[in-house]
Amino acid sequence: MALIVQKYGGSSVADPVRIRNVARRVAEGAASHQLVVVVSAMGKTTDSLMSLAHQITPAPDPRELDMLLATGEQVTIALLAMALQDGGLKARSFTGSQAAIRTDCGHTKARITQITAERVRQALDAGEVAVVAGFQGLSEADEITTLGRGGSDLTAVALAAALKADVCEIYTDVDGVYTADPNIVPDARKLGRVVYDEMLEMASLGAKVLQARSVEFAKKYGVTVHVRSSFKPDPGTLVTKEEQGMEEVVVTGVTHDRSQAKISILRVPDRPGIAAQVFGAIAAKNVVVDMIVQNISRDGYTDMSFTMPRGDHARAVSTLEEIARSIGALGVVHDERVAKVSIVGVGMRSHSGVAAKMFEAFAKEGINIQMISTSEIAVSCVIEDKYAELAVRTLHDVFEVGKGVNR
Repeated sequence: MALIVQKYGGSSVADPVRIRNVARRVAEGAASHQLVVVVSAMGKTTDSLMSLAHQITPAPDPRELDMLLATGEQVTIALLAMALQDGGLKARSFTGSQAAIRTDCGHTKARITQITAERVRQALDAGEVAVVAGFQGLSEADEITTLGRGGSDLTAVALAAALKADVCEIYTDVDGVYTADPNIVPDARKLGRVVYDEMLEMASLGAKVLQARSVEFAKKYGVTVHVRSSFKPDPGTLVTKEEQGMEEVVVTGVTHDRSQAKISILRVPDRPGIAAQVFGAIAAKNVVVDMIVQNISRDGYTDMSFTMPRGDHARAVSTLEEIARSIGALGVVHDERVAKVSIVGVGMRSHSGVAAKMFEAFAKEGINIQMISTSEIAVSCVIEDKYAELAVRTLHDVFEVGKGVNR
C-alpha cells in the first residue's frame, strides 16, 4: 500500500461544497493508499485575517500575527476531518504543532528544522486519514509560527520527506506547470515533467504554482512532486530529478513577477565594509534581497541597486535612509513599478547566445532593461511593470516555448 501526501490549496477548500468535493477525492485515494492530507485556509481567509490585523495596527507584532494567521488552517482541518468521517472514513486532524513540525523562531517566515510526525504515523497505522494544517509549525521556544506565503506546499513536501512517502501530490486551481502564464500567453503549454532546478528557478522568479522553498526541500530529499488540478482528474506535471535528453529544450518556461520593488543608494563611499553595513541592516529587518547591481566606482563613490518583494519595500526604505546618512551616501531612490521577467531551462547550460537573443527581442519591442541577473539555467531582467505582459508574450514567441517537446 503506497503512502501519498496530498495538499489542497485555499481555492480547493474555499467553501463547504468544495471541502466535500475534496473529501470525496480523498476517499477515492484512501481505498487503496495511506493518505496524509495537508490543507490551506479556506479561500481568502489568510488575506482577511491579515486585513483584520492591519485594521487594528499598521505594524502588527509578528508573534501575534502568527497566532492569528494559524487559525485559518485549523478551521479547514476540522471541517475536512468531519466531512471524511461523515463519508464513513476514519480521519483525524492535526495542527502543525500536533504533527510535530518544528521550526526556527523566524515569525511569519519560519524555516522547518525537524519533523517527527509521530502522531501522524500512529494515525496512519490505525487506518486513519491524517489531515494536517499547512503553513504552520512550533518554534524551538514553543511558539506558533507560520512558514510564509505558499507555506502549505512546504508542509506537504516536508511531511512527504519525513514519512518517506511515495509521492507528494499538490492539488491547486491549475492543472500543472505551464510554459508561461496561460492568462497572458494563450498558447502556453502544460509541461509533463520539470526538473527540480527548473522548477526552483521558475518558482523563485514568479511562477505561483509552487512555493520555492518547497521545491528546495523536494530536491534535497528526493521527493517526487505531482502538481495536479483539484477540479479535473487529468495528470498534471511531475517535478523530479533531471534525466538524459532534457537539455535538448533550451527554454522550458517564461516567468514574470510583478510584486517587485527596486531600491538604489546613490553615491555610496567605495570602501571595504560598506556593503556589509548596508545589507546587514536589511537582513536584520528580515528582508530578503534578490538582484544586486553595483556600478563601477568613480571618484571614490558608487551606486548600489537591488530588488526585493514589494511588501518589504517601505520597511527597507526607512532602514536604508538611516544607513545612507550614517555612511555619507547621497540618498535613496526607489521604484515600486518594476517587474522581473525571466527565461528558464536546463538547456541553457549547453547552448550559447540565449541571453543575446532575449535582449534583442526586448530591443525590438522598445523595452528598456534596468537590471540583469543570470544563473546557469536562467536569465532575468528587471523592466518597467507596464511592459511585463508584452515581454512575456514576446519571449514565449521568440524562443518558441509553446512548440517544445512535452517531457
